[in-house]
Amino acid sequence: MKSKEQSLPEPTLFVRTVLKAWETQVNRMNDFFDSMSDDQLMREVAPGRNRGLYLLGHLTAVNDGIMPLLGLGEKLYPDLEKPFISTPDKSGLEFPPLKELREYWTNVNEELMEHFIRLEPAEWLDKHAVVSAEDFAKEPHRNRLAVVITRTTHMHYHLGQLILMKDR
Repeated sequence: MKSKEQSLPEPTLFVRTVLKAWETQVNRMNDFFDSMSDDQLMREVAPGRNRGLYLLGHLTAVNDGIMPLLGLGEKLYPDLEKPFISTPDKSGLEFPPLKELREYWTNVNEELMEHFIRLEPAEWLDKHAVVSAEDFAKEPHRNRLAVVITRTTHMHYHLGQLILMKDR
């Protein structure tokens, strides 16, 4: 009789599944942002809440942060950290123009996918940059693949908010 470990599928299937979910969510976000005018993205998702502009910048900055987190390189747009992660919307900070934010979004996600497809399945199970070797030994689920899973969920969450803007 095989043990549970012997009958588990290779990591390749899991990696492909997670990357397909990532790609699907990025495409859904692209479809949403492409369907919205700049004027529409300047509106709040709900009264007193973030604007579409802010969420586009926020999602771009968060996804850009995946590069150093996974050891894939430096952020493409480190200047997005302060206005879109460290500071709330309507804080008075100046944001890049929407046209540029749309380009940044595309560039970040294209760059990430290029890196993602080059990683071998076993490399996805390596620790990410903010977990220590000691903690990783105790919690091996704190790996690169887990980061992509949580960031995919993060995009999905914000898409749910953004959709509220669609018919307003």
